[in-house]
Amino acid sequence: MPSARFEQPVLSLFRMVIGVLFACHGAATLFGVLGGPHGEVPSVGQWPGWWAAVIQLTGGALVLAGLGTRPAAFLCSGSMAYAYFVHHQGDGLFPLQNGGESAALFCWAFLLIAALGPGQWSLTTLLNLPARRREEVSNDPSNA
Repeated sequence: MPSARFEQPVLSLFRMVIGVLFACHGAATLFGVLGGPHGEVPSVGQWPGWWAAVIQLTGGALVLAGLGTRPAAFLCSGSMAYAYFVHHQGDGLFPLQNGGESAALFCWAFLLIAALGPGQWSLTTLLNLPARRREEVSNDPSNA
């Protein structure tokens, strides 16, 4: 199957783009960069605004780097599900009606990343590469 050749690189690129976009939301809220926060700036420790921004920045950075990808993506997905159901759902049934498109898209994108993993271009893969190569060499029947 020719498309299988591109699955891991495309997954890695998808993960990186989603991670950087999410981290930008957190940076905008916490540090007033990239156009600043959309809405009121939360004070340190304020629930849920400040905590959501911390999850966005750190979770997005971890997903971008591919380090602790599955748990970070799962946490990011949950935070976006919370945002959607608590802050958007009351304003209408559909995301287009209630302004929750980005929350819904981020939620499902992060759930996909949590399920599929980081792809081949990640810090986790890079850090485990020598150990995996030793295993592959020792399990290769042609080396016997």
